[in-house]
Amino acid sequence: MILKFLKKVPAGMMIVPMFLSAIVNTFFPDILQIGSFTTAVFTNAGATAIMGVQLVCMGSQLRVKELMEVVKRGGVLLVSKYVIGAIIGILVGKVFGMAGFLGLTTLAILSAITNSNGSLYLALNVTYGDEVDQTAMSFLALNDGPFLTLLTLGASGLANVPFIALIAVLVPIIFGMILGNLDKSLSEFLAPGVSLLLPFVGMTLGAGINITDIVSGGGAGILLGVITVFISGPIVVLCDRLINRRPGYAGWAVSTTAGNAIAVPAVVATVDKAWAPYVATATTQVAASVVVTAILIPIITSWWAKKYGCPAYPLEGQDFSKKNWKVPKTTK
Repeated sequence: MILKFLKKVPAGMMIVPMFLSAIVNTFFPDILQIGSFTTAVFTNAGATAIMGVQLVCMGSQLRVKELMEVVKRGGVLLVSKYVIGAIIGILVGKVFGMAGFLGLTTLAILSAITNSNGSLYLALNVTYGDEVDQTAMSFLALNDGPFLTLLTLGASGLANVPFIALIAVLVPIIFGMILGNLDKSLSEFLAPGVSLLLPFVGMTLGAGINITDIVSGGGAGILLGVITVFISGPIVVLCDRLINRRPGYAGWAVSTTAGNAIAVPAVVATVDKAWAPYVATATTQVAASVVVTAILIPIITSWWAKKYGCPAYPLEGQDFSKKNWKVPKTTK
């Protein structure tokens, strides 16, 4: 019963445990600070270790041969999604500073818009896309985590991110990727770890959040979700149509905020302590964006796929039988 409820809530496997843990931290902040395994598992003391293990599991799902196969189609989606998020985040950071604007922190903007929900993308493309769209999930996994956000902050000067810190974030992913490519059975063994660890990541992050931050940051979080969908989304779709010559349904499918992005503000703060005061607020805002995008994107993608065509619902004259099918220039 509990599992069914969690699956019905968008990103519920992470968000629900996070909010429950935040409630405990707000009203009984010392109850779990008794040391040993209890403190390591149920407080933010264990966040870094648990997220590190999750990155290994994520890396094990990447395939070298798949990266080459989907580099064009997936690369356009990855780069366009990342670039628009980075531009928005850097502009806000340079103009308004770390605090951002309208209560929406710069850290939350970068964490949410530069990341995408790979699981939701895959689910939507199983319904509307083809095997290349689906395979692109392994390529898009590159922006499903903290690396690109850290890279943006460091390159823009908004954070003091040492090069070795970027390498430290990549090592678990690369380690997992090596294991997964050397032995497919290892990849299959580690695959459940990505979702299995989500509740524990949620608990450790929630243990560092005060419920009052959720109340004060809720409206800004919804705004963040709206920006992710209606500002970054159309740009990604435009790139998908003009460069990939595809209908654009995949562009919408990738215009989400990843559940894993909820952990990104905490990771950034471990690299640059100057961001630590903004972690709690940014985390709740990103969580709100996850929910908003998870609700809106499936609706928009479904409507777009049926209106402009897709492998599952081709328009008259469209032929999706070829892997490298392109949208005719006359197609709207």
